[in-house]
Amino acid sequence: MSNASDSNLTSDLTSDLTSDLAGDLQLALELADRADRIATSRFLAIDLHVETKPDLTPVSDADKAIEEAIRELLSVKRPHDQIVGEEFGSGSTTGRYWVIDPIDGTKNFVRGVPVWGTLIALMEGTEVLVGVVSAPALFRRWYASKGGGAFLSVNGGAARQLKVSSVAKLDDASLSISTFASPTTGNRNDGWGDLHPGLLTLAEKVWRTRAYGDFWSHLLVAEGAVDCALEPKLALWDMAPLAIIVSEAGGQFTDFRGTNGPNGKNGVSSNGLLHSALLEHFPQ
Repeated sequence: MSNASDSNLTSDLTSDLTSDLAGDLQLALELADRADRIATSRFLAIDLHVETKPDLTPVSDADKAIEEAIRELLSVKRPHDQIVGEEFGSGSTTGRYWVIDPIDGTKNFVRGVPVWGTLIALMEGTEVLVGVVSAPALFRRWYASKGGGAFLSVNGGAARQLKVSSVAKLDDASLSISTFASPTTGNRNDGWGDLHPGLLTLAEKVWRTRAYGDFWSHLLVAEGAVDCALEPKLALWDMAPLAIIVSEAGGQFTDFRGTNGPNGKNGVSSNGLLHSALLEHFPQ
């Protein structure tokens, strides 16, 4: 049986961890500031250069410039930390490492759609400690640290703490997805494949389905504006900051197998109350 001293010890440890992460969170926000300056200067630029990567996804000069700038600052501020980045490869993931997606939503970025953002996380092993998502074209920035809560700042204003919704039934739930695309064909590498039947059944079950897409779907879950979000194919850099922001807002982030965190191959976020019912539509 736990006693008052045990509770106090747990509280003290949580407080110490939150305090220790304050500097890391501040650095992550500084990295996001640097990313925003580059991204906004290249968004809608007539000379934006876009290439196709071997996996047939686009990469712009902005993606590369942002990751280079973040790596440069980390080399000064955290020279002993490793980096896992989408564009320039990965270091070790056994200790502390930063996970960087310079522009999540590059397809939107190159077409002039404002739903894109820079995703930054600090991890240790499989655990996310700090997460920041900055979407300057939406005038929004979300962030969280372990034990410190999740927050949203709009247009540089005072941040408000986030809390997921209390919707408890799928019939009443608002679901956001990335795409309805069926099995992977040609250059469509974001399809649902064998998960597609489950998606269709779920879409018929919930109250409302929209495709806000990419990072935004999951962050709307953290805000309580959407109740659940699904993406069938993701990488670590797509998920790491989303996982901690959703969980610190009181929700749950797993893969389709139900494993907590961003270390699987896909992402399911919810207010927690709906999570088991969601996963039942995708038996593994």
